[in-house]
Amino acid sequence: MDSRDPARTEELRNELDATLHARRELGTEYETALIESFLGKVEQSLDATIDRRVRRRLAEQQTSAARGGRSPAAGRVEGFGERYGFGIVSLVLAVPLSAIAAAQADLEGLIVAWVGIVGVNAVHGLRDRLPSRRTDQDEDC
Repeated sequence: MDSRDPARTEELRNELDATLHARRELGTEYETALIESFLGKVEQSLDATIDRRVRRRLAEQQTSAARGGRSPAAGRVEGFGERYGFGIVSLVLAVPLSAIAAAQADLEGLIVAWVGIVGVNAVHGLRDRLPSRRTDQDEDC
């Protein structure tokens, strides 16, 4: 989900509302199928966003290589919008993950799910502060 694309955000929000409404109407026997369907749509949205970003980055690198310079994105620090988008995706995924964990393993499953969610967000938030393993050779590839 791209935080700069309000239409995509609204589309996923509507899908979540529809999934929750269908779950209320159909009952718990369809819960797993509904959650899997919603997660599939989230995954498709994320794949599309990642594909778009990869294509943009490759185009930037090709343009930079053609001009004989370095890529402008090579040393770029991730912006607020990308962090905000990651946070939103994390929270959207936390809802069905919490439901599945609580349904399958009660409180222990819910705790494990949230430890994982918090861990992923902590690593994502701290990754700019960690020493980079990239070398100049990696940037040339």
